[in-house]
Amino acid sequence: MFRPAFFALLCLASLSACAQPASPAKAPATPAAAAPAPAGTEQRVRASLTTLDPDFKPDYIGAAPFPGFREVVVGGQVLYVSDDGRYLIQAQPFDIQARQFAASEGLLAYRRDQLAKVPRSDRIVFSPPNPKYTISVFTDIECGYCRKLHSEIAELNRQGIAVEYLAFPRMGLGSQDYKDMVSVWCASDRKQALTAAKNGKPVAPLSCKSPVNMQYDLGQRLGVNGTPAIFGPDGMQLGGYLPPAQLRAALEKRAGSGAAAP
Repeated sequence: MFRPAFFALLCLASLSACAQPASPAKAPATPAAAAPAPAGTEQRVRASLTTLDPDFKPDYIGAAPFPGFREVVVGGQVLYVSDDGRYLIQAQPFDIQARQFAASEGLLAYRRDQLAKVPRSDRIVFSPPNPKYTISVFTDIECGYCRKLHSEIAELNRQGIAVEYLAFPRMGLGSQDYKDMVSVWCASDRKQALTAAKNGKPVAPLSCKSPVNMQYDLGQRLGVNGTPAIFGPDGMQLGGYLPPAQLRAALEKRAGSGAAAP
C-alpha cells in the first residue's frame, strides 16, 4: 500500500489524481506491444521512486502501453514512470488511434492473477448453465448502481454472462455497511441474502469467518474506489454500471480483439 507521505505527494502534484475517475463507457482494444526497454530500466525506475519514499514497494512494474515509460502499480494506483526515472504521471492513458483507454497486457495479467486467488466458493455467483462470459464484480449492498445492476441479473444471465460478486463495503471496514456484508456472506443462502439486502430489506446480523476483509483488500490493491467495479475475464476493468446489452457488447469486443482470458 502507499505510505501516507507518498500518497500525499501525489495528491499535491495533481488534485485530479486523487479524485474518483470516470468509468469508461467502452472496453479498450488490445494495446500494441511496447518495445523492449533498455537494460537496467526497471532498476532505474525503482531507484527513482525510492527517492520519494525509501520504503517504496511496488506490486507490479512492467512495460507501459506506450513507449518510453514503465507501468507501476502500488497501493492500487497505476503510475507511469519514464524509463530514465525522471518523470511520473498519474493518469489513465487514452489511445487516440483506437479511440479507447489503453492498458498493457502485463497489467491485465497482474489483475487476472490477483482475481484468480479468490476461490469461487468465496464469491456469490449468479450464473446461467453455460455462460459465455464471466465477470468479477466488486459490490456493496447500499449503492444505487449496485442495486440497479443486480435488478438486471436475470437479463445478464440471459445474455450468457455469469456474475461473480466480491465484497467491497465502500463505507469502509467497521461500518454498518461492512457488518451487513459480513452477515450476507455468512448466510446459509448467500444469493438470497444478497438479493434481499439489495432490495432494501433488513439484514439479520450473523458472524462467521468471512472473506469480506480479504476481498475488500483485494479491491483496494486493484484500484477499486467505487462500486460496482466490473472486471472482464481478461482483467480489464470495464467500468462501473453498464446496461446488459452494452456490457455484452463490451465483452464481445474484448474477445474479438484477442484479449486473453483466464
